[in-house]
Amino acid sequence: MGEAKGTLRIRSAAQSGMVPAETEMRRLVPDYLVIHLEASVILLLILFHSVDTRHSLYFDEDSPRVYLNQRTEIRKVREGQPVLGRSLSRTILMANEMEYTRLGTSGLKISKVILGAMSYGTKEWQDWVLNEDEALPLIEHAYKRGINTWDTADVYSHGRSEEIIGKALTKYNIPRNRVVILTKCYFGVDDGGKQPPISAAGRNDGDWVNRVGLSRKHIFDAVDASVSRLGTYIDVLQIHRLDRDTPREEIMRALNDVIESGKVRYIGASTMAAWEFQTLQNIAERNGWHKFISMQNYHNLLAREEEREMIPYCVDSGVGLIPWSPMARGVLARPWNSRSTTRESTDAALKLLVRSRESEADKAIVDRVEELAKKKGVSMAQVSIAWSLSHTNENPILGLNSKERIDEAVASIKVKLTDEEIKYLEEPYIPKALSALER
Repeated sequence: MGEAKGTLRIRSAAQSGMVPAETEMRRLVPDYLVIHLEASVILLLILFHSVDTRHSLYFDEDSPRVYLNQRTEIRKVREGQPVLGRSLSRTILMANEMEYTRLGTSGLKISKVILGAMSYGTKEWQDWVLNEDEALPLIEHAYKRGINTWDTADVYSHGRSEEIIGKALTKYNIPRNRVVILTKCYFGVDDGGKQPPISAAGRNDGDWVNRVGLSRKHIFDAVDASVSRLGTYIDVLQIHRLDRDTPREEIMRALNDVIESGKVRYIGASTMAAWEFQTLQNIAERNGWHKFISMQNYHNLLAREEEREMIPYCVDSGVGLIPWSPMARGVLARPWNSRSTTRESTDAALKLLVRSRESEADKAIVDRVEELAKKKGVSMAQVSIAWSLSHTNENPILGLNSKERIDEAVASIKVKLTDEEIKYLEEPYIPKALSALER
């Protein structure tokens, strides 16, 4: 693949004498000024329209990196290291291919694909989860590639996922105002170091009394704990499930109050009936309280029941859709008979959501995803993501366990499906009864 146009222009400028050669720069000025001169030249090139400001400029990995962000500012990212001069001919131009969109009708803009941090935490919780040392470089890479929106939950690895998100901010000097952090509350979080599965932390009784659900007490306690683990405020607090034992007015007032406290900026919801969601929104509107701006629901080519009521309601009322598991726990990302992954053998949710109710219709859909991917010269995952993005107000949450998968996800926003291709993928679908995880 050829280099980006901006890189070639920079190099030609250096070679033509607009930029002094590296040895000449070292002779004329001290090392610590070289990087500033190069930054100034970049700004001049921008003014004369020689560099597209939608791109980001990075120095080589062994040098202090300077990049150009979308507001044409120059920043030194790596602190505490000697400033080594680098000629612009060694500069790498990396395109920020990510696109951004409003979350529903709110003023908050998010990346078109969202980084799902359920995959980051500790293997003690789930065998397929990546530990901290594996997860941190991936979060940094996602940020570099423009994925500015990260979704986690207090119960993921019982707090470790949130801690890793917070650590990534400090370790890589990521400015807090450059990212959007979503987390969730409802399930109990073990504070004794144990790692029980979610199913063991969903009953508000016994050892878990007042540590589960959406009572005012638990919402406030959960927010305080999440803010502590993250080391920062929460952009979007989502209720992980609906607590049907707590008065709805109590839930909505508590959510309004955590926003007013300054610890939370917006609220979202996840996984409930459309009529229940509308009832909560009506309560908030009637009382002048903050309303939900997002719905995180289970929606993919193998699970389309949300298209009956929830999705039309959200589109009509301006609520953003950020579906979880848009690739059906990975089933839509590989051929039907490919079942040798760690997640396939250890993920109980995969068995419940997909394998326990799989049908010939599901196989036909996966086969068509594979066929279309080959035809378009892209991956099956990219076809599945493109299908999600083809829906109004829908931005999928993706569990990405390698830099290659992150790059693939970023590239997927350029994959477009025709109406005929969408119809071809959807045609075999047969309605399904909802599983326990979808209620």
